[in-house]
Amino acid sequence: MTKEDFLQAVEEMSVLELSDLVKALEEKFGVSASQMSVAASPAAGTAPAGEPVEEQTVFNVVLSSAGAQKIAVIKAIRELVPTLGLTEAKALADSAPKEVLTAVNKETAQEAKTKLEAAGATVELK
Repeated sequence: MTKEDFLQAVEEMSVLELSDLVKALEEKFGVSASQMSVAASPAAGTAPAGEPVEEQTVFNVVLSSAGAQKIAVIKAIRELVPTLGLTEAKALADSAPKEVLTAVNKETAQEAKTKLEAAGATVELK
C-alpha cells in the first residue's frame, strides 16, 4: 500500500472509523495522539532538537512612538542619523512607527534603543 492509497482510504473513512483507527495506532505503537501533536509542533522561535538556534545579527531600530518629549527624541534621532536635518528628524518622529536605523549590528541597535528610550521614545528592535 502506497502513501497515496493510505490517504485515499483515510479520506473515505467515517469519523467513527477514524476514531477507531487512532485508538488502534495508539495501542499498537504505545503512543498518544495528543502527546504526538504537542511533540510534533515545536514552540514558535525554537529550532528542532539537535539544531542550534541562529542568533539574529542584523537589526532594524523602529521608533514606535515619540512620546511626550518629542524635542528630546528629535535630538536623539539627529545624533543617531547625522545626515538628517532638523526637518527630516521631526518628520521621522511625527510619522512613528518608523525605522530610524536599518540593518545595524546588535551593539549599535542596543545603543540607539537606549538613547531613544532615555529621550522618552518607545523603541522596538526587529
